[in-house]
Amino acid sequence: MAAKNKSKTCFGQIVIGPPGSGKTTYCNGVQQFLKAVNRECCVVNLDPANEFMPYDCNVDIHELITVEDVMSNLSLGPNGALLYCMEFLETNQDWLKEKLQNFNAKYYIFDCPGQIELYTHHQSLRNVITNLVKSDLRLTAVNLVDSHYCSDSSKFISVLLTSLATMLHMTLPHVNLLSKMDIAEQYGRFPYHLEYYTEVLDLNKLLQIDDDDPFSKKYHQLNEKLCGVIEDYSLVTFVPLNVQDKESMLNVLKQVDKANGYCYGSVEERNIQKLLSVAIGADYNAFKSPTLHEKYLDKEITEKLNITP
Repeated sequence: MAAKNKSKTCFGQIVIGPPGSGKTTYCNGVQQFLKAVNRECCVVNLDPANEFMPYDCNVDIHELITVEDVMSNLSLGPNGALLYCMEFLETNQDWLKEKLQNFNAKYYIFDCPGQIELYTHHQSLRNVITNLVKSDLRLTAVNLVDSHYCSDSSKFISVLLTSLATMLHMTLPHVNLLSKMDIAEQYGRFPYHLEYYTEVLDLNKLLQIDDDDPFSKKYHQLNEKLCGVIEDYSLVTFVPLNVQDKESMLNVLKQVDKANGYCYGSVEERNIQKLLSVAIGADYNAFKSPTLHEKYLDKEITEKLNITP
């Protein structure tokens, strides 16, 4: 991977997730955060349908192909055109490698499309990432899902299932994020404490919430089996994320750096981690779910559950 950095191992994040989960906003936030701590990074847009990029884009797939061109030239719909673009990128991987070699950065952020099948069963994007990993680029998949799904048990089960499928398909170190924590209860209150959702505890409790809902009653057995599958693998957990909160961003970066190995690198890299904590005045160990619950969720629920800091 890096012709200019033959002796250096590079690190990075593959930012994935469903449409509207905040991937581009997260990439922008990470870029700004890394600039503040003097960590050089290269942001790569791999979404051929992304026309609005608030971050400074260093490598853009639009130079190779766009969804709009594919739709007009091949008469495909938006979903089919996006899949075609990913297959075209897989065929032209040398273009991406040459672009990446133009940067002397040690840290890369890849902003990926929002079509969920790209991460659950389609092969093209996974093959591209696998080849990047083979070229000594150590990557972590950062999967964003909307936190408001926690307020609906059926939707949360769906989120758990797609997150599990993504983890198994991508075969990368993986960090799942509950995004938009600042508006987490905009569409409804969380029935349980935040830690229940971040640690994915006792999913049978989810099945008890909507006992009076006809739809939930009809598919109770299906949901029960899906919960069993998720618990059997016991792989899915979440980290809360609010891009506007520096403590939240710091905690997420810590988790990602542990997953891809960046924090175990040179003495200089370990010193950066210490400087992050000192400069921002954050204690990693103090960033726990109870504190976050009080910070982002309804205080009435906290009082009813007798939760203390």
